[in-house]
Amino acid sequence: MINVDSLTRSYGGYTAVDHVSFTAQPGRVTGFLGPNGAGKSTTMRIMTGLTEPSSGTATILGRRFADLPNPGREVGVLLDASAQHAGRTGREVLRINARLMGLPGSRVDDLLAAVGLTEEEAGRRVRNYSLGMRQRLGIAAALLGDPEVLILDEPANGLDPAGIRWMRDLLRGFADQGGTVLLSSHLLNEIEVVADDIVVIGHGRIVASGTKSDLLASGETLVRADDLHQLRAALATAGLTTTDADGALLVTGDIAHVGRAAFSAGIAVTELRAADGARLEEMFLELTATTAREGTAA
Repeated sequence: MINVDSLTRSYGGYTAVDHVSFTAQPGRVTGFLGPNGAGKSTTMRIMTGLTEPSSGTATILGRRFADLPNPGREVGVLLDASAQHAGRTGREVLRINARLMGLPGSRVDDLLAAVGLTEEEAGRRVRNYSLGMRQRLGIAAALLGDPEVLILDEPANGLDPAGIRWMRDLLRGFADQGGTVLLSSHLLNEIEVVADDIVVIGHGRIVASGTKSDLLASGETLVRADDLHQLRAALATAGLTTTDADGALLVTGDIAHVGRAAFSAGIAVTELRAADGARLEEMFLELTATTAREGTAA
């Protein structure tokens, strides 16, 4: 579990993170979203002990990152795939990490295979890696210690469509086995597919948080019947507002209320369900419309 409580970080007169609070739960993928300059990277750096907070706390598995006895065995971190020793081979990078964590060398070969780096690629110097290969190596390093928690910033950056699908399956599998995943990404469609919970930050403050289904729910009901005119009249009598929606009616109201109104009027409905919610991109743009600072570092 990750628990962030009233976290604040100021630089002189500028507050990068302003009383941020949220929780990432075990068994779930939490998407951490915000425009450039919103405070995502600063928050994640504080979580992982790279930046000290001005006030507030960020704990992982009940402790500050700096207090974990062997952090790599409990928390897998990928904040910058390019921050790897360019002169070492991929295998050497992982072997050094394994040695520092007290892991057997066999773990390195297991992780290279798990992230899809071939023998030839593992023996190549990191300076000759593509961005996608660096991402795979960074993910291998994050998973090396068999952690309970993953904190990943833009892990799909540079991956091709097959690689993005692989990443999605990997994170989903990790969470389904009880792990905690905090995932920051600009690929909103991927967040929408894989995340269970979403936290949105803007200008250093949390502007929305909750389950994906709750945040994206439209609060409307779609209903269809053979006689739409009669159905529309019955719903209006019940005080419900309707709009036409491709041979059906979109109703401002919950399913139970709509169903009871149709039943009371003796109308057999042929379809009754919650209306499709907003897409994550639409919600994100609406929530961050006044906080986006394009081109500013996060």
